[in-house]
Amino acid sequence: MTDLLLLPGDGIGPEVIAEVKKVAAKLAPDLTLAEKPFGGSSYDALGTPLSDDTLAAAKAAKAVLMGAVGGPQWASAPRDKRPEAGLLGLRAGMGVFANLRPALCFDPLADASTLKREVVQGLDIMIVRELTGGVYFGQPRFIEDLPGGGRRGVDTQVYTTAEIERVSRVAFELARGRRNKVTSCEKSNVMETGLLWREVVTDLHRRDYADVTLEHMLADNAAMQLVKAPRQFDVILTDNLFGDILSDEAAQLTGGLGLLPSAALGAPGAPGLYEPIHGSAPDIAGQGIANPLAAILSFEMALRWSLDRAATADALFAAVGRALDAGARTPDIGGRLTTIEMGAAVLAEL
Repeated sequence: MTDLLLLPGDGIGPEVIAEVKKVAAKLAPDLTLAEKPFGGSSYDALGTPLSDDTLAAAKAAKAVLMGAVGGPQWASAPRDKRPEAGLLGLRAGMGVFANLRPALCFDPLADASTLKREVVQGLDIMIVRELTGGVYFGQPRFIEDLPGGGRRGVDTQVYTTAEIERVSRVAFELARGRRNKVTSCEKSNVMETGLLWREVVTDLHRRDYADVTLEHMLADNAAMQLVKAPRQFDVILTDNLFGDILSDEAAQLTGGLGLLPSAALGAPGAPGLYEPIHGSAPDIAGQGIANPLAAILSFEMALRWSLDRAATADALFAAVGRALDAGARTPDIGGRLTTIEMGAAVLAEL
């Protein structure tokens, strides 16, 4: 069995995954690695962003680490053949329903945030985003021509009790190992799915997690609170759409998207999917200046959550912290190091 399947993908993906391979070779040389095409590069080579072979390899591995997908060159491709469709298909095919997105502010980078140091210093939030339901997967979805002219687009937001319960359990269990607080975010004031979400979370909390502090917050208010007083949050639980938005906002609080990893988990024992949240960044692709830390820290999460190597993960996390303490910076966080040099700075601390 492959321990770690690498999907470099598009844009800066291959550049940051290259640094992960160096870290893995030094830190865990016994890990078995494999690599498959994915995203736009797979579409160009194979006519599909997610081939049957790549999906089968992902489901057979212990963990999957992807770089990034997408870019303007595929904007005119059929919607079901675009890189993003491949990503949605990978998540659904692997059954990874709980997306863990930490927003952690490393102390040396507190001044890199667009907020004041005193607002973000010590920030440590875990966002748990439902990943395989909601408006990104709901049916029907279409764009149609109207008889009198113009067009209409339809997307459908759908959630079931079971989908909400399983991701909520992940959030409550995580909170028990952190500061014991969950903030559940939805729009129960205007959306039926939001009302169901609040009811299901409340009932689950009453039945199984009464020891954890639970608060409900409308998603728009949560967006405001994240820039007003972000340290009030411990674990944020939310749906697919709001989780996508709130996690990117929380990421920027820490100084930049190039710093933050993510994990997508499914049933116990199933492979996890790990990826930096920064996207393919086509504007800097090929320039050698992408920040590899989010990809490296995604590997750290894979070591911890899927590969049963918590001590190794701790060592890698500490090495990243020491590299930042020593002043290692790529341009996105106020420095001049190249992608390779930033990776080397972490390697030097291992």
